[in-house]
Amino acid sequence: MRYDPDIAPSAPLSLSLEEARRIALVEEYHDATALPNARVHAAIHTAVENQIAMNLPSVVAAVARLQAQGLDRHDTVHAIGSVLATHMWGLLRGNISAGDPTAEYFAELDELTVESWRRDYG
Repeated sequence: MRYDPDIAPSAPLSLSLEEARRIALVEEYHDATALPNARVHAAIHTAVENQIAMNLPSVVAAVARLQAQGLDRHDTVHAIGSVLATHMWGLLRGNISAGDPTAEYFAELDELTVESWRRDYG
């Protein structure tokens, strides 16, 4: 199996692979790209792909919305991954509110647009 972020992988096939293998496939795809940390990049890609494959409503809605606003699938994964990475960084730093952190992440995705992604994440 090869990974191409512009083509949605088969959810059952993708989810049947070991997590380390899924991350390795993403790393192989990005191998020619100069990334500051290819392993972290691949892990975030994989987490987003997992959420898409699990058919999580806020993630699937964000994919549809961002692509309808003109992003290709790869940039859509990056946009969602930007929100995920920022959210995870906040949790790691102890920025935890009284609410459910997963619900907060989904709420952030529900507000994500191409314009907000470009403004907030460059």
